[in-house]
Amino acid sequence: MLELKNLTKKYEIGTFKQTALNNLSLTFKDNEFVAILGPSGSGKTTLLNMVGGLDRYDSGDILIDGKSTKDFTNHDWDAYRNHAIGFIFQNYNLITHTSVLFNVEVGLTLSGVTASERRQRALEVLEKVGLKDHVHKKPNQLSGGQMQRVAIARALVNNPKIILADEPTGAIDSETSAQIMNLIREIAKEKLVIMVTHDEEVATTYANRIVSLKDGEVVNDTRPLKSGTKGDNTLSFKKTSMAFAQALKLSFNNLKTKKFRTLITAFAGSIGIIGVALVLSLANGLNNEIDRLEETTLAEFPVQIDPFPFNIESARGGPNADNESNVDLEKRPDGNIIYPYQETPPEGQHINTLSEDYLNHVYNLDESLYNEISVDRRVNMTLLKRTDDEVRKVNTYQINFSENLSKDAFFEKNYDLLEGRQPQDANEIMLVVDEYNRLNVEILNALDLSGDNDYTFEDFMSMAFKIAYPDDYYDYNSDTNRFSSITDLEAFFESDDGLSLEVSGIARVKEDSASTFLSPGFKYHPSLTDIYMGKAEESAIAIEQAQRDTSVITGLNMNPAAVTEFLQRIGADQTPSSIQIYPVSFTAKDDITVHLDEYNEGKSEEDKVIYTDIASIVTDLTGDIIDGISYVLIAFSAISLIVSSIMIGIITYVSVLERTKEIGILRSLGARKKDISRVFNAETLIIGFTSGTIGIFIAFLLTFPLNWIIKALVDDIGNIAQLPLFAVFLLIFVSVFLTFTAGLIPSKIAANKDPVEALRVD
Repeated sequence: MLELKNLTKKYEIGTFKQTALNNLSLTFKDNEFVAILGPSGSGKTTLLNMVGGLDRYDSGDILIDGKSTKDFTNHDWDAYRNHAIGFIFQNYNLITHTSVLFNVEVGLTLSGVTASERRQRALEVLEKVGLKDHVHKKPNQLSGGQMQRVAIARALVNNPKIILADEPTGAIDSETSAQIMNLIREIAKEKLVIMVTHDEEVATTYANRIVSLKDGEVVNDTRPLKSGTKGDNTLSFKKTSMAFAQALKLSFNNLKTKKFRTLITAFAGSIGIIGVALVLSLANGLNNEIDRLEETTLAEFPVQIDPFPFNIESARGGPNADNESNVDLEKRPDGNIIYPYQETPPEGQHINTLSEDYLNHVYNLDESLYNEISVDRRVNMTLLKRTDDEVRKVNTYQINFSENLSKDAFFEKNYDLLEGRQPQDANEIMLVVDEYNRLNVEILNALDLSGDNDYTFEDFMSMAFKIAYPDDYYDYNSDTNRFSSITDLEAFFESDDGLSLEVSGIARVKEDSASTFLSPGFKYHPSLTDIYMGKAEESAIAIEQAQRDTSVITGLNMNPAAVTEFLQRIGADQTPSSIQIYPVSFTAKDDITVHLDEYNEGKSEEDKVIYTDIASIVTDLTGDIIDGISYVLIAFSAISLIVSSIMIGIITYVSVLERTKEIGILRSLGARKKDISRVFNAETLIIGFTSGTIGIFIAFLLTFPLNWIIKALVDDIGNIAQLPLFAVFLLIFVSVFLTFTAGLIPSKIAANKDPVEALRVD
């Protein structure tokens, strides 16, 4: 039983005031056909909206099966409309962009009914109203009478207690009107039907009770009922909720009716995505190029360990010096004054102590991780060469006389062996030329060769060299208590003293090699270092110099540092000047640095040994530059993303205005405010996903001409623009997120629309 007790409703618009219902009371049976008659402004539609829960009364009460609605929340009213009320409107109020079947089902989706049950119940009720063969048509494909039957089917499908009909025959012809009214009369045998109409003839013909209103009051009731019992508060309705999938379906169907506008909007929204995607593609390609560089060119850059480890900040600052000469280091000096200075380590510069303990730790490296460990010492071996029947000392620095990396795999990767073999023992050396078979003129001059001539391999293979150990080269003079170099080099060269060397082979640096160790010059077997320094350590000149604070050659005073430097130069002090570890790969380099870091565990900052990872410095600097440029470009592209998001927000608001009637229909079926928001949020998500997908697709297509242009401009670089897979999903997510955010305000506006006003929109 439905009871209206002393209902009052007033409207105020500015200074204008109108009483729509004035202390109105009515009681209805569970099954009767009640017609509400009255002139315009009498309160008929307001009464219907009150009973339907679309509008709220100012005072009084509505009781449903004895339960008061005074304390109903918005959710309670939504559930009440969904479960207890079925609306039949004069203008049908169907959702035009969905099928007949979905129009009937939509109320059930809010009730949480399963898809299969929804379909079954909708088909049954459509068959009942004679529309089973039209279920997949759109409303605009039906006649007026058929559309009203759809509205009746929608009102009946959830089996409500009350059917509210607002001028149900006002928009159809008389013949169809009779059919509709007969159908409603049949419904009234099982339910309460309250019909508002201006047509007294229709009311008297079909209704079994007529209530006449005037100025919001009942002036006549043909079958009045007494008030029922007090409420027991046992009535309850299941809360309504629209599944997100249904919201997506509604919005998708709406967007399909505006395909061109939707695609234009999505394309506009994709412009920012295209820009960001292209930037990420280029950045990814450049980083991949750096990775390739790491695995090939930079992989062979050594991990360097020096007494003064390289510091990028100090390197940028130029040479460090004391400034006692009053030089202004902030600018270049003018005039003709030359200022003396002494190179000193930067303030706070870490100093490595390359002890025997540390060297042993380095040698404990897994041999599979490196090609060679090169330990440089300041030893300047005495190298003699016979030239045109004359024996001369060769400047080993000029000819780049250094150890050869002995591992075969490394050698084969970086050298082409042109003649002979690489050194197998201490008495063999190898000549290395550059990738064009060239030698620097400085090397030729040091060998007493002309820089104007070309030479054959035999010219170098036939050269005769000899190493003079310190005791061979320096003689002690007891009169002066000093040492001096021998003068008869010819005699020494012909003697059995020292170590004779022969050129065992000639190698050429491969064109694609990047090893810094492969500079042209003469390379000797590592065992020669051990032999020479062993002899030097036991030499008389070394033993004598270690005990003096004056030079054993010049007699001049020497500080401890100078003594150490002299001993290192003649090979008597084996303290390394630097260590280079050549990794087999970039991955192996990381394992090497981990091993080196283990030495520093538990040590003070002072006792730690800091290495320089040259390859990482190069790649880090390059990567930072690429990242910096990428961030700037992405920031510019992001501006278009923001602009397009604002535009999508505006488009969504336009959609809200266009779908205002749909909002009213959904609210009349029991949709909550958050369900309305969900519908428009779903629309922005679809647009965002479409924008992101279009943007990614167009960006992918643009990478082809972009790669072609870059390849034409830069040799050896192809397919540089490569969009990473993670960026595809990230950018689609960003597009969806931005459009969703942009649509929050319009969707909130939609949710807050008055359902009564929304239903009045044409």
